[in-house]
Amino acid sequence: MENTTDTEPQAEPAPDGSATGGGTPDPGAGTGDERRDGGGPDAARGPARRRRLRRAGRVALGLVLVLLVPLLAGEAALRVNYTGDPADGTYTRSRDAIWLGHAWVDGRKGDGDVAALAARLRQTGIRDLYVHAGPLEDDGTLPESAYRQARWLIPAVHRALPGVRVQAWLGDRLASESPDGLRLERPATRAAVVASTRQVLSAGFDGAHFDLEPLHSGDPGYLALLDALHEVTRAHGVPLSVAAHQIDPLPAFHSLWGTLTGHPKWWSQAYFGQVARRVDQIAVMSYDTMQPLQSLYGGYVAQQTSLALEVTPPSTDLLMGLPFYHENRFGRRAAAETVPAAVRGVRLGLSRTAADRERFGVALYVDFAATEDDWTAYRKGWVASS
Repeated sequence: MENTTDTEPQAEPAPDGSATGGGTPDPGAGTGDERRDGGGPDAARGPARRRRLRRAGRVALGLVLVLLVPLLAGEAALRVNYTGDPADGTYTRSRDAIWLGHAWVDGRKGDGDVAALAARLRQTGIRDLYVHAGPLEDDGTLPESAYRQARWLIPAVHRALPGVRVQAWLGDRLASESPDGLRLERPATRAAVVASTRQVLSAGFDGAHFDLEPLHSGDPGYLALLDALHEVTRAHGVPLSVAAHQIDPLPAFHSLWGTLTGHPKWWSQAYFGQVARRVDQIAVMSYDTMQPLQSLYGGYVAQQTSLALEVTPPSTDLLMGLPFYHENRFGRRAAAETVPAAVRGVRLGLSRTAADRERFGVALYVDFAATEDDWTAYRKGWVASS
């Protein structure tokens, strides 16, 4: 920061070496007394201009404080939220899940990979595999070529991991912030997504898991789609599952953020509850949180866990996402968003809100980016002491 004083700046030297304003005055500029008294054509504009600048400065400072003070208070609250000890027994309920990449259904994986996956997942709490079987086309349709190895994969997993469900992970980019993408406000598009769901269930998948982004809070087309999808999955006796956006960390924060950036990112807690009541399983994408430190990230996850628990009905499985990937980009610092911090945050939030809840777990994102350290942290923090 530059040093500043209350003194006026020195006069700029004139070409002849004297100070500007010294020596013989310009006959048209008025006398020195006139300048001191506010005379001359520019004198009235000077004070007015300074007043405008002062007002603009005060407005700018006010805006900074309006944004910065709640943010700093929120970050301090997250740090406090990360303190304390989780309650005894807040470990896996054997309702965990993992997102698996497209390689499992496009021919790149074989029997040996299934055997290795089974060895990895035994003695953990993982019950659901979200296998990427899309993406959906922008009109809601789904080519069968997108999941051509599903009829091999599903029975292979059932043999190697009895009781584990293989759900079709379907998604697409929504046209909520750009002209291209899936348009949920169109009944024909929603009908096509429902038909695509029937299609994957006929191929043998044990459920349908949807990840549609960016999905703005309050979107009525999404709720209408979930109502229609749930009729289909219920008729097949399989779960309807969704990946959910994070919940407002401050009241109406998605509205403020959307106004500033055009990307609301968060859902209101009320809308999260509306979604949770329409599905069998909801997995919060509790990563990409813009938190710079592990303690703040863990406190954020604890807060998200509590907010989600408050509005998720007892009949719905609530899963909190764990970051099994290590990208650094805008909105994400890998050194802060770690599995140990997330697991501790999940346990703290569960302890404070619904420590005895059975329909609860974590969801690991994503298999192809996971490291041994990620798996070790999951086992030690969430599984080993169960």
